[in-house]
Amino acid sequence: MVVAGNAADRYPRRNVGIFAHAVLTCAAAGLALVSWFDGPTWAIYALLAMVGAARAFASPSVNTILPQLLAPAEFANANAWLSSTFQLASITGPAAGGMLIAATGSATMPFALAAVGQLVFILMLRTMPVRPSVSARADAGKLRPDRRSAADVFAGFRFVREHPLFLSAITLDLFGVLFGGAVALLPMFAKDILQVGPAGLGWLRAAPGLGAMSMALLTTRLKPWQRPGRTLLWVVAGFGLSMIGFGLSTSFVVSLLCLFFSGVFDNISVVIRLTLEQTITPDHLRGRVSAINYVFIGFSNEFGAFESGATAAVFGPVASVVGGGFATLMVVWMVRSIWPQLARIGPLQTLAPLDPPGAIAARAEEG
Repeated sequence: MVVAGNAADRYPRRNVGIFAHAVLTCAAAGLALVSWFDGPTWAIYALLAMVGAARAFASPSVNTILPQLLAPAEFANANAWLSSTFQLASITGPAAGGMLIAATGSATMPFALAAVGQLVFILMLRTMPVRPSVSARADAGKLRPDRRSAADVFAGFRFVREHPLFLSAITLDLFGVLFGGAVALLPMFAKDILQVGPAGLGWLRAAPGLGAMSMALLTTRLKPWQRPGRTLLWVVAGFGLSMIGFGLSTSFVVSLLCLFFSGVFDNISVVIRLTLEQTITPDHLRGRVSAINYVFIGFSNEFGAFESGATAAVFGPVASVVGGGFATLMVVWMVRSIWPQLARIGPLQTLAPLDPPGAIAARAEEG
């Protein structure tokens, strides 16, 4: 991801995105062929590895095109629309794929349609203007555009570490999801606690997405948050309380409502964090900072599932989810205590990009 973020900052992001999605097109087409010809298992793993590598380049390149095209005041509304479409795709995509597999008896058609979808996205990217990459001189205040050092590659890490505002937001999200995620345990709750069977499990899995999509659509009509940092702290606390409610519930309806509101709170957190990242990060660092953000999200989701499963194996699923909810509340309290400036920030559109690592020192040397 570090290399992918550096590529997004060094080369035109549209071109990097086109390359990444072209690789995704080839991988989807390859999976369709493997399914059609009943290919070997190693080929599936190789193509999935190709998908992972392509996504690593696609995320920091495509996700950082938006701030180049919009005014800062439009970031939050655009992120809300993006979040709603993402949630809609997350809900309908697996269902549509499953229906196609059931109707055709193989996964060839879903993979082929995925390849077609990637081609359509590439064509849409080609309609966008090519924005040249920002000079590397801005990385340290005085470097020549044709020179890159190892320090430049890791400038995104330094930016996150040296600016408490973004570090506090990303820490809140990382540990909130790490401790508060209960998705991995939903099959256990559906079977052993709520006793609702596979159909009930499907509704439980869909509830957070429905909540997130509903909140995203509502956010597009709301005025910008006047105290987004304070809102972020409250919604992560609300996410933790939703997990506690879900863990303690023995009612299917109450469990659905808790998961629905967990999606509502999580969506607000995502929109605020993404908008904050886009607003305070200088354009020439957005690819590298976005890559770090992508790593944090992937780590918290995957390791959070492991943490939930491991604690459930020792203490049981209820204790795992409830304990994770209380741990999320503790994280909110700790972040509020360590970084009090997060709760004091004003509307996100009033913030300005922060100085990149080394820029202040470089200006002082030149003066």
